[in-house]
Amino acid sequence: MRLKRSAEFARIKQHGNRIVKGCLIANWMELPSEAVSRLGVITSRRVGGAVIRSRARRLLREVFRLNRHVLRCPVDIVLIARRSISQLKYTDVEADYLNALRRAKLLKPAP
Repeated sequence: MRLKRSAEFARIKQHGNRIVKGCLIANWMELPSEAVSRLGVITSRRVGGAVIRSRARRLLREVFRLNRHVLRCPVDIVLIARRSISQLKYTDVEADYLNALRRAKLLKPAP
């Protein structure tokens, strides 16, 4: 359930949609209904040292994993960590992620 090849990242960046919210940038492409949502994470050296970048990747993967069920359709999504993620806790990162999805209209309607 992860994007790994650089061609997949490039395809999403070139043909997909983009939104910036708080500590992350989200690029995504909607997929056919029978597909499975996948995630790719980018953390550049501007985010911080190796420990900080690894923590940022873990936070973003966990936010995606725990909130997969709220997506209204399958998507390939690339999350790019911004420098501000280094000082945030999980709940703050999750709030930014869900707000980005809400603005992008990727969340299921609330019952």
